[in-house]
Amino acid sequence: MLDANLKGQLGTYLERVTAPVELRASLDGSTQAQEMRVFLEEIAGLSDKLSLVEATAQDGRSPSFEIARTGSDIGVRFAGMPLGHEFTSLVLALLQVGGHPPKLDEDVIEQIRALPGDYLFETYFSLSCQNCPDVVQALNAMSVINPRIRHVAIDGALFQDEVQKREILSVPAVFLNGELFHQGRAGVEELLAKLDAGNDEAKVDALNARETFDVLVVGGGPAGAAAAVYAARKGIRTGVVAERFGGQVLDTMAIENYISVLETEGPKFGVALEQHVKAYEVDIMNLQRATKLVPGKSVQVELASGAVLKAKSVILSTGARWRQINVPGENEYRNRGVAYCPHCDGPLFKGKRVAVIGGGNSGVEAAIDLAGIVGHVTLVEYGDALRADDVLQRKLRSLPNVVILTSAQTTEIHGDGKRVTSLSYKDRSSGDVHQVELEGVFIQIGLVPNTEWLKGVVDLTAHGEIVVDARGQTSVPGVFAAGDATTVPYKQIIIAAGDGAKAALSAFDHLIRSSVDTDVTAAA
Repeated sequence: MLDANLKGQLGTYLERVTAPVELRASLDGSTQAQEMRVFLEEIAGLSDKLSLVEATAQDGRSPSFEIARTGSDIGVRFAGMPLGHEFTSLVLALLQVGGHPPKLDEDVIEQIRALPGDYLFETYFSLSCQNCPDVVQALNAMSVINPRIRHVAIDGALFQDEVQKREILSVPAVFLNGELFHQGRAGVEELLAKLDAGNDEAKVDALNARETFDVLVVGGGPAGAAAAVYAARKGIRTGVVAERFGGQVLDTMAIENYISVLETEGPKFGVALEQHVKAYEVDIMNLQRATKLVPGKSVQVELASGAVLKAKSVILSTGARWRQINVPGENEYRNRGVAYCPHCDGPLFKGKRVAVIGGGNSGVEAAIDLAGIVGHVTLVEYGDALRADDVLQRKLRSLPNVVILTSAQTTEIHGDGKRVTSLSYKDRSSGDVHQVELEGVFIQIGLVPNTEWLKGVVDLTAHGEIVVDARGQTSVPGVFAAGDATTVPYKQIIIAAGDGAKAALSAFDHLIRSSVDTDVTAAA
């Protein structure tokens, strides 16, 4: 089950386990259960701190297993084998249940310990989902810190009956005490914010009490992280306010073109960005959305929470998000058949009929990947021809369960009130309207910059991009911008990072020149 190299790595990690741990397996006569038995036997054989026992799961899920600290109430459960993207979740669970402390700030740990009540979390994941491990690992860590929190991570592909009963069409999907609690990527801080919303006023007061920053970076993606590092290295007061640190890169499956890093995954890269920034004295204010920019000698950034931050200079690095097709049914059936991540949600549509909207590289790649999982794929492209690379088009056309529609304008996504049932499109050549019966629609038509909140303040293009010069300067003095939200061509991670560094150096130069101008004026 585990190759020699993986066993060697896992064995090295397990040397950090200090408390005895039981792997309590609930197995039946299924093939998956026998595979799980072999899997758990191999893991237990890697450390004398681990032992394998059979037990009946209280919720009746089988095959499943619990990682439990012997003689305590501390433990986490997996219903299914956590391989693929979830293998790291397994390793961390073994370490944390085994006594190795989670890497969380002490104030966050205390907030978890202080949560009142009892919580049973159930997280449905897919092994190909790069967003799911964040949620699984966050809830596992929380359950280790506070035994009144219990968590089971469930492989949706293995427990299809539950997925259908609960009408889950997007992962990760988190249920709390039987009710849907959260969908999509989330870390410990975001989940805590949803659980412990009673101290919002105190959080706003704490943000308002921040002293004026020399440089305030808005956005925590590659551009924002690079800007923060370069600014902090100048020894000036630096802050980062971000809706989610890592930004759009967290939704990227594979990164193979960031120079010096042969291959990595978006979530891992996002964690590395945050760790690098935290190595410096940077005030990171996560889970905060900027809503208004007020220019002035001291620039103000207003947040959705009601807090206001002040800075001598600001770097806008708000990135971009998935572009929507803006047709009836898209918002109504989001996460109920309408999806934007084929790697995450594709396994939930096994054997079903789906559509992919978009004929560029991302759309064609999504169609190719989905064709290996679902029953049938209809690719819908507005233009007269596909725009993807020839090699991708040849691969797509070779697949027997794919139909390609060009000159096709998606007009509506239909559903029965609970989930997607069909899609309508207009043939742009004839004007005829057709309807395709299906269960899922994956939208892959590019990105749109997160700049709506800046309209009328800084110059934007017709497409919403922030207009910048060669130094990253916007139309507002002291306000700079970097990354995918700007007019800089070629939206690539490495370009965004370079632009972030450039914007920070430009902001520092602005601060020096501003201080000189102030001194001259005062002397006069």
